[in-house]
Amino acid sequence: MTAPVVGRWIVVAEPTGRRPRRLGTGRLLITAWLVVCLVFFATPLYLMISTSLKPMDEVRLGTMFHWPSAPSVVPWADAWLRACTGAVCRGLQPGFVNSVKLAVPSVLAMVAVGVLNGYALAFWRPWGSALMLNVTYVVAFIPYQVIVYPLVRLVTAAKLSNSVTAAVLVHVIYHMPLMTLLFFNYFRTVSTELFNAARVDGAGFWRLLVSIVLPVSLPAMGVAAILAVTVVWNDYQIALTFAGRANLPMTVQLAHLVESESGSKFYNIQMAATLLTSLVPLLVYFLSGRWFVAGLAGGETDRRGP
Repeated sequence: MTAPVVGRWIVVAEPTGRRPRRLGTGRLLITAWLVVCLVFFATPLYLMISTSLKPMDEVRLGTMFHWPSAPSVVPWADAWLRACTGAVCRGLQPGFVNSVKLAVPSVLAMVAVGVLNGYALAFWRPWGSALMLNVTYVVAFIPYQVIVYPLVRLVTAAKLSNSVTAAVLVHVIYHMPLMTLLFFNYFRTVSTELFNAARVDGAGFWRLLVSIVLPVSLPAMGVAAILAVTVVWNDYQIALTFAGRANLPMTVQLAHLVESESGSKFYNIQMAATLLTSLVPLLVYFLSGRWFVAGLAGGETDRRGP
């Protein structure tokens, strides 16, 4: 049965068949499989959280699956304030500030460039747009290691080496194909009737972008922003190569924290530092998960919010 279509939205009809009452073999297998998947993915997170709340004396007992007898946030405080990342013992605080300085302008610029490129290719279709689109599809999957040397030469020629600006510029350039394709595919689902009517009334490129395209692209902008926050916040190589020693983000400092420990390993502090580093993307997903799924589906959330 084909779902009815209203405008550009697909209306999913309510099931009319009889609701299954028995817990059959099929449902049991599906439930068992989902439980196995949940355990598989949740176990590492549980181990990280429980280890981060244990003192080292309890960690050394080897009872890794046991919940701490007296949970303590001291390892979290040490990871944030006092852990050594190389020769500096100031915790991950400076790295958090640097991550914010890298993420905010990068995310804004990546989304803005993606909207502009996708809008131009989807609605205006300039000469050679088909070739540009095919090239974009190809370069979107080129590994970062392949283009790092040309990017280093480009940044050096522009006298931007070892700066936040250089890292932001590289993030925008490297992720521009992915953002362009995301918005181009989204705009292809938008009705062109209103767009064409506005063009007949004399609306130009920027007027159409601000008045018509941006209001209907909020779900895609939400998805793009979440993806951009994730890739920029979790980035290691671009920041290490282009940001400079004074602007290293949390991911790089986390690696230095693990590498700088000699002799006894403070696994509780390492686990706490790892969780602190991944906290921002996790919060973004938890707080905006519903809009993320709706944006991926090309739909629209209702007005009640998540």
